[in-house]
Amino acid sequence: MPSVFKKYLMKKKRLDVITIVSGLPRSGTSLMMQMLEAGGMDILTDDVRKADEDNPKGYYEFEKIKNLEKDRSWLSQCEGKAVKIVSLLLYHLPKNRNYKIIFMKRNMQEIIASQRRMLQRLPRDGDDENDEIIANKYQNHLQKLEVWLEKQSHIDVLYISYNDIIENPNESAEKIRRFLRNNLNVSAMVRVVKSSLYRQRK
Repeated sequence: MPSVFKKYLMKKKRLDVITIVSGLPRSGTSLMMQMLEAGGMDILTDDVRKADEDNPKGYYEFEKIKNLEKDRSWLSQCEGKAVKIVSLLLYHLPKNRNYKIIFMKRNMQEIIASQRRMLQRLPRDGDDENDEIIANKYQNHLQKLEVWLEKQSHIDVLYISYNDIIENPNESAEKIRRFLRNNLNVSAMVRVVKSSLYRQRK
């Protein structure tokens, strides 16, 4: 009987945890959401931002996240699910909840090249900063964020490389399954990884 109760508590704790997919824009967060969904995990998205040439499989975004600093009432909807949150907003996560963050890393030159390509289709004003300045800003942001994340007792983080996923999807999917302690379908997760969508290579 005690073992049954222990299993119940472990399952309840897992369902209370909010799984977050985060990283810089164009770092592979949408692919990670696809993998989790394919693996059998419930995800939270509203499909407001539609799939396009840059993300033909969809962005998997949730509009309310943009106002996370002021409105967190919707976070209860995320319990036991995965939601995509851009790295800059992680600082605003309330400390009265537990989170598992899958943080996507990617070659910085590839991230910037992918962003450049996407921005070519969008109307914008003013001069762009050069790639070196952007890369330095991103690196500083990531370094500070990683230091901060290490100090958060209510947050567990798994850093996953987009480049590693493309090269060895089985190993990456298995790491994710173990990190989430979830019976995800690793084979299904691997099947959504399409090397043909890896277009900005360095």
